[in-house]
Amino acid sequence: MANMVKRNANPAERLMMAVGGLFGLWALAALIAGLHQVNWQVTELMRQYLIATGLIQPLHTLVDFYSHIKGIEYIICVVFFVAFPIFFQYVEKRKTHITASAGAIKNQ
Repeated sequence: MANMVKRNANPAERLMMAVGGLFGLWALAALIAGLHQVNWQVTELMRQYLIATGLIQPLHTLVDFYSHIKGIEYIICVVFFVAFPIFFQYVEKRKTHITASAGAIKNQ
């Protein structure tokens, strides 16, 4: 091991670790309480979260459904139009030619 020096954390670092630990415990308690409330069904908890945040909305008519799908289609197109040129540049990098000397070919 290469020169590992153990040092004590200063008070500010200790405070940040304590606050982070408390937030972590709070989040774990909230997750466990939510799972207990929905009879330990993870998918039902995720569904309720998506409804509460407005990411899942009821589609009452065919026009609502078509508008929703069309919006998603436009987002996919924009992502493709941005990602494809970047991917193409990555795949089609300029290749350099390597020439071998005559002596290297004879030795093979």
